[in-house]
Amino acid sequence: MYNRKSFTALEAHLGKPQATVITGMRRVGKTTAIKHLLGKIEHDNKLYLDLERIEYRHLFNQQSYADIERGLTQLGIDFKSPAVIALDEIQLVKNLPSVIKSLYDTYKVKFIVSGSSSFYLRHHFSESLAGRKQVFELWPLDFQEFLQFREAWKPQALLERQAGFLRTFYDLYAAEYEAYIQYGGFPEVVLSSENGDKEAYLSDIINSYIELDIKLLSDFEMTDSLYKLMLLMAGRAGSKLDFTKISSILGINRHKIKDYISLLEYTYFIRQIRPLAKGIDKALTSQPKIYFTDTGILNKLQKGLSSGHVFENAIANQLAQLGSLNYFEKSKSMEIDFILDETTAYEVKETPTPQYLNTLRNNAATVGLSAFHLVGRYPSGPDFNTFMWGGNIF
Repeated sequence: MYNRKSFTALEAHLGKPQATVITGMRRVGKTTAIKHLLGKIEHDNKLYLDLERIEYRHLFNQQSYADIERGLTQLGIDFKSPAVIALDEIQLVKNLPSVIKSLYDTYKVKFIVSGSSSFYLRHHFSESLAGRKQVFELWPLDFQEFLQFREAWKPQALLERQAGFLRTFYDLYAAEYEAYIQYGGFPEVVLSSENGDKEAYLSDIINSYIELDIKLLSDFEMTDSLYKLMLLMAGRAGSKLDFTKISSILGINRHKIKDYISLLEYTYFIRQIRPLAKGIDKALTSQPKIYFTDTGILNKLQKGLSSGHVFENAIANQLAQLGSLNYFEKSKSMEIDFILDETTAYEVKETPTPQYLNTLRNNAATVGLSAFHLVGRYPSGPDFNTFMWGGNIF
């Protein structure tokens, strides 16, 4: 088993009584994380249940909490002693928060649970488990984790994290980074050795996302329209949302489009990056930009997308795992692709040049930012290396 960066925080929470809640998109590694944590439990009074199995959903859907306790006892839990119960895909049982609250308040039970919807876990769970849980988000692999899963990671690579361009580092990892951009960071995709298998896995992830998460977590029956929206969004990755235009293209009410976009975000399929207005009047619009949380999914949905758009989407994902992300735009000549934690400006260009760096420096100064990085995908020549290669962001 390969360790994820998130495992450190998850293990630290394991000794606390509050429920450990792991959320993230389907197939991103939540089950692996749960089983990793269960392996750290030294006693045997523990239980793992996958709620995709109908018999376990039936167990927790019973009206009598006493019968639920009896069922868990038959499955091996001794409520007279400290116990650990791990539940996978909890969004499939609507009344589960109340059951967990009852068992949490009555017995010494540590819950480790996972789910695929941030809306369900953050809002529905909050109503019943206030003060009784901590939420951990799990994303596709970052580039360091990608290299570790591919067994291409070397400890000295840490020295180049967030560092300026170094040709030696680029030569060592450029091929791996291109694979990362092309196929993304879903663990099973990364671990597959054949490109055909990677494509098949990506197709299956998209299909299972629509058939399981979308249909079970929402009342949307128009899955065909939602899929068309996903394709349209893929073709506009990195662009600002224009609900009126999208509604006109798809023939769907703009309010329904907003509902669809919210669902895609709540289930970790896309992320919205919102503008930052910092001391400048009328900093343009409040329209967010849309990015897909995995470039493998993006490439699968829209094969004709320009390489520059895919690269920008990859950088958005890499930076989003380091902190909060915004963009800035006042005019066509006054824009910054990303601002990390409201302190550092990033401009993304496949082939960086001194001119791009000068523009970024001026734009960052206008917004009041002294820290900035020009991010490139390819070297632009032997005489310019004042930029950060995308593979250095992890």
